[in-house]
Amino acid sequence: MSTTQTSKIEIRKAESSKISSVDFENLSFGAVFTDHLFECDYKNGQWQTPVIKPYAPILMDPSSKVFHYGQAIFEGMKAYKDENNDVWLFRPDENYKRFNNSAVRMAMPEVPEDIFLEGLNELLKIDQEWIQRGNGASMYIRPFMIATGPGVIANPSDEYKFMILLSPAKSYYGGEVKVIIAEHYSRAANGGIGAAKAAGNYAAQFYPTNLANKDGFQQVIWTDDATHTKLEEAGTMNVFFRINDTLLTAPTSERILDGITRKSLIAMAEKEGLNVEVRPVIVSELVEAAKNGSLKEIFGAGTAAVISVIKGFSYKGEYYEMTPIENSYASFLKEKLTSLQNKLSEDTYGWTVKVQ
Repeated sequence: MSTTQTSKIEIRKAESSKISSVDFENLSFGAVFTDHLFECDYKNGQWQTPVIKPYAPILMDPSSKVFHYGQAIFEGMKAYKDENNDVWLFRPDENYKRFNNSAVRMAMPEVPEDIFLEGLNELLKIDQEWIQRGNGASMYIRPFMIATGPGVIANPSDEYKFMILLSPAKSYYGGEVKVIIAEHYSRAANGGIGAAKAAGNYAAQFYPTNLANKDGFQQVIWTDDATHTKLEEAGTMNVFFRINDTLLTAPTSERILDGITRKSLIAMAEKEGLNVEVRPVIVSELVEAAKNGSLKEIFGAGTAAVISVIKGFSYKGEYYEMTPIENSYASFLKEKLTSLQNKLSEDTYGWTVKVQ
């Protein structure tokens, strides 16, 4: 294993690559990781020297506070390779900003920009051969931070570990999905951590999602905690509804994640002249639209899936099937966004950043 030093990052190269053993045509999302990872520890009130090293398990104290009090946050990002083999990130500044917003909410230290963004840039350059070309291919990026300080007293940790993992990816969800609208369970509550990408938010979704799976549904559309009348997110995605020719989505709040794909789709839709309303969407409004035929589309939006079409929903034991339509907003916007991300069309928004 060779070791080099950039101005700020120690780099330890793997002796050999495992890339030749990977079937890039049959990837399971988030199951395969590249040869290297990025790691930086926070100790004694300051960030230590970051390192890029071979991907391997980490050794932790059993009393590390992440195991007992759940101080853990993450981000989801993607990198793309264009026809010239250049690598591009999509709105990384937004991910960086949201990551530190999550850190503040979870009483964790903010990660400096030179560690987060420069570390990611160097890691992508080292493992760039893993990034495949073509629409639908990408490198999924998972920055995360966990509390590593030992001890089981219930207070914030004084030590943390920030890491970045890379995983080559294709599409996250295959095909269309059926959802059930939550009548009892909620993703988040006012005053809680719903707007943070905290690990516990996702753990809390698993049980109600498992119940939905047993009834033949792939995901849950979450409703507000107080009244269960407001539609909020779909599974791990923001959600959009098209009623007649108006695209609706809920506003961000303490309960709803400020999705980067979500805000990008809103901007693109408005630029393309589509009528977009960011406002509370009520369950009864959706049901009535489904009954009278004005509900044209429902789709989820997120980094992993980009856009996932919802083919039908269930509420209070009644199932409402969506009628497939030509020239859907979902397919139109997905093509626009993925073409931009893959540098197949001009980026007039200034969202793509070259890795160099």
